[in-house]
Amino acid sequence: MNGVANGTASLDQLQAATDKALRETIELFEATGSPVITDGEQSKRSFATYPVHGSPNIAPGGVTIPFADGHTRQLPRLTSGPFRYSSYASSYVNAAKPLTKSPIKQAVISASALSLLYPQQGVTSYSIEEFIEDLISEAEKDIRACLQAGAANVQIDFTEGRLAIKLDPSCKLLEQFIDLNNRVLERFSAEERLRIGVHSCPGGDHDSTHSADVAYDELLPRLFQLKATNFYIQLASERDRRRVLRLVRANLGSSQRIFVGVTDPINPRLETAEEVCSRVLEAAESIPLQQLGTTDDCGFSPFGDDVSTSRDLAFQKIRARVLGTALASERLQ
Repeated sequence: MNGVANGTASLDQLQAATDKALRETIELFEATGSPVITDGEQSKRSFATYPVHGSPNIAPGGVTIPFADGHTRQLPRLTSGPFRYSSYASSYVNAAKPLTKSPIKQAVISASALSLLYPQQGVTSYSIEEFIEDLISEAEKDIRACLQAGAANVQIDFTEGRLAIKLDPSCKLLEQFIDLNNRVLERFSAEERLRIGVHSCPGGDHDSTHSADVAYDELLPRLFQLKATNFYIQLASERDRRRVLRLVRANLGSSQRIFVGVTDPINPRLETAEEVCSRVLEAAESIPLQQLGTTDDCGFSPFGDDVSTSRDLAFQKIRARVLGTALASERLQ
């Protein structure tokens, strides 16, 4: 991608490299034994802004997100209406599906994250109310197209949940985000929502986070108000996992499932299968087994220029998750 941007590579070369990376990623993912795989987001420049890449009414200069290590990420901003996606995540499902027989989980960005593209000063002849209606329709289309393309599960990336509390400790912004995402989820049937989940973490980029200093206390009671079935939450890197698990237990609905993070992608140390097993057993003390699953804390490279975690280490961590989960399952029988 950088080569195309600076003129040292052609679009054809980029496509060939992307296709090769996709094939290799799926092969390596399948080799871990994971029951569900992803495409590794090989062709996404950013997990957050893939729907608007190349859009004519998007410009630089949007909301800036600071990370704990001092670096920042800046979102683009909307310059005119109407708001439309330039690409949909179903394209990633369609590219990956011919290469595997394994179930595919596809990540999509939340409507609440994309709502940050609308500038505070407004957009000429395009009200915030018009933008929100268009945003909800586009977010629905993104999820629905993934389901129709054959994704086994669709994961809504809601990494801005804890960030919202940091920006607004009154939690009004978080509540607005929850309401907005629910307006999207309400457009799906109960059966469709069985295949829809929500991911929450403090953001992971270049081995740093944007909101790990925000406790789960305010987020979790509101997070489980989302009308989704599956919840994937960062947990391995939490200092007091048992406390978080008690909060989960107190707020988890009877029809909801929780996938707890058992590996930390931004920690260069490789977890052992025994460590993962121990974390699963710990979670099982609070969460009913029929509602419990495991995941990785966050994406291994949510932005295209983040190379802080090697591919080898990423797949070793996934393999440790698979082996450790299987070991815990045996001990819990």
